[in-house]
Amino acid sequence: MRIFNARRITKISTVTAIYVVTTLLCSGIAYGQMQFRVSEMLMLLCFFNKDYIISMTLGCFIANLFSPLGLIDAGFGTAATLIAAILIYVFRKENNTGRLIVCSLFPVITNALIVSAELKVVFDLPYWANAVWVGAGEFVCVSILGTAVFRLLLMNKGFVKMVSAKSAVN
Repeated sequence: MRIFNARRITKISTVTAIYVVTTLLCSGIAYGQMQFRVSEMLMLLCFFNKDYIISMTLGCFIANLFSPLGLIDAGFGTAATLIAAILIYVFRKENNTGRLIVCSLFPVITNALIVSAELKVVFDLPYWANAVWVGAGEFVCVSILGTAVFRLLLMNKGFVKMVSAKSAVN
């Protein structure tokens, strides 16, 4: 059984804070029908370590409390993030950048389906139009920008050691 030691809690908390701050700094484009939430590229950390599922879920929940929709967005958006984070971790394969690209689609799909339902319920906007817009923003931030950034970061052995599951317990 893995213990939540100080190093592990610090990593989880730091990534949570980075997600929240990045989302709030980009809040003008981070909420609504077309979302460019740059912080979503951090979802790809779940590819390397299941601890980041906690970071992403908490980060999304806290950031969505500042959304124009508040608690509703905190519920729907956090559910989408949690599901996507778990799927990324479950379907990953170590050292497989092709799998990273495939896993980057989970946040696109879950946000498109779940957040568009939220927007349909709250604003009575067309569900499938919302799904396309939300999915498009997520695709740009995670699948295009996120995978490009992470492919570069994977060339750095220090980064890989820092985020990998093997180093989380040390």
